[in-house]
Amino acid sequence: MKRPKIIALTGAGISAESGIKTFRDAGGLWEGHDIMEVASPQGWRKNPKLVLDFYNIRRRQLQEVQPNIAHRALVELESLYDVHIITQNVDDLHERAGSEQVLHLHGELLKVRSTL
Repeated sequence: MKRPKIIALTGAGISAESGIKTFRDAGGLWEGHDIMEVASPQGWRKNPKLVLDFYNIRRRQLQEVQPNIAHRALVELESLYDVHIITQNVDDLHERAGSEQVLHLHGELLKVRSTL
């Protein structure tokens, strides 16, 4: 029997509960950085060290946090439904909680590639 499908759209709020700093909230990451300097091809060409440092801080922070009850609740739904998660988040908390079908709209912090 085919299981009903659930599509979950997630964003910064779900990961903020785990302690991940958001980009747009008061005190968020964009208050301390010009978005074009750390999140654009032009910023990369101008100052790759700044971009790498910015994202390496995010990667280190990710190692210090854990999935929260909301991440785990979505995993529990997978026992009854065909759950697909579409997230704006670049962290891996959905996967670490056990979700199997996650689409990251803005990339993933732990997946990098060379420009060479």
